[in-house]
Amino acid sequence: MILNITDVLTTEGKTEQREITFTPPVLQYGKDQYVIDKKSPVFLTVVNTGKGRAQITGNMEVSVLFACDRCLKEVSYPFSLEFSTAVTAPEFGAAVSEEEESLTGYEFDVDELVYHEILVNWPMKILCRPDCRGICSVCGKDLNEGACACDTFVPDPRLAAIKDIFNAGKEV
Repeated sequence: MILNITDVLTTEGKTEQREITFTPPVLQYGKDQYVIDKKSPVFLTVVNTGKGRAQITGNMEVSVLFACDRCLKEVSYPFSLEFSTAVTAPEFGAAVSEEEESLTGYEFDVDELVYHEILVNWPMKILCRPDCRGICSVCGKDLNEGACACDTFVPDPRLAAIKDIFNAGKEV
């Protein structure tokens, strides 16, 4: 959603509050797409902070569907976003500090801001529950539903040379 902030940028001391709908139904991250399960409106406050400058603050709640990293079940992960960014009108773009963002026009892309906030808060690991046991590496059974009959013994590869000596019947 594009937000026109011409009034705030051109009027000293002006404040506007808006409620905007976050429009994308999915999030693109790398080659993967993640479905947005639930979302609240984006609550924004735009405040003029000087000639041609504004501070945009806001918050929203959004839930995204992920696959559990251990058992691959679908999990809804909630994001509680609070953000703040400073913007500068195009004619004042030369005097932009590192914390400010220069606008190309008098319009601000709210969807892009929310998308970047979600990426900043992207989780490293998603689990369906804290004690998720995952899936069996042999048969693929979900171990949260019960144990399987597969042999899961994995010998220590550092002792493989000693095992070869004993299997060959050699004396040490």
